[in-house]
Amino acid sequence: MSDSTLLDTKGPGQFVHTDPWRVLRIQSEFVEGFGALADLGPAVSVFGSARTVPGSTNYELAVEVGRQLAEAGLAVITGGGPGSMEAANKGAVQGNGVSVGLGIELPFEQGMNQWVDLGINFRYFFARKTMFVKYAQGFIVLPGGLGTLDELFEAMVLVQTRKVTSFPIVLIGSAFWAPLLAWIQNTLVSEGMMSAEDLDLLQVVDDPALAVALVVEAPRGTGIPTGPVPPAEQ
Repeated sequence: MSDSTLLDTKGPGQFVHTDPWRVLRIQSEFVEGFGALADLGPAVSVFGSARTVPGSTNYELAVEVGRQLAEAGLAVITGGGPGSMEAANKGAVQGNGVSVGLGIELPFEQGMNQWVDLGINFRYFFARKTMFVKYAQGFIVLPGGLGTLDELFEAMVLVQTRKVTSFPIVLIGSAFWAPLLAWIQNTLVSEGMMSAEDLDLLQVVDDPALAVALVVEAPRGTGIPTGPVPPAEQ
């Protein structure tokens, strides 16, 4: 895989012969992504687990999120894989919207899901993640695992450091996210590892319609959404 090859240096001086040429491949991924998405229009990136089972509560939530985003005139961007990604793309199609998939080469995922209209495959995570942020006006995050958490925390860092603006981050599923939010509050904030105000970067809801409204109606010119996250259960 390209990420592992790039990050795993084998032997002294090998990078001199390989890495400079690999830069051209990396450059091509950015060029392809920028070219394909330049005219996309308003969009929202939706994240969630690839392991979400069709027909489950979280799957149907993702379908509804995708459908309502499309009906609000927003393109839906996902990772293009199965589970919640597939569900959000499916909803976008049902809502007669633009369904985008930004795929990544992985040994355990098989290509784009069938609901992707505009698909781009990446070898490098960092190139792909740039597209998630550059062409979206916000994130909606459904329950997920390591990949979802990676994308969530990167979005928080980008907003907290003001690398992006007008970027609401909405979590769906208060019961799922409550333990994580409690740990952030009781450990990171309590021990001074982050500011309590940084929790205001997140909004937690259970209603897909409210999640979509928070993204659509987010105030312009600021990366910090209006209103704090509900307190997590202790």
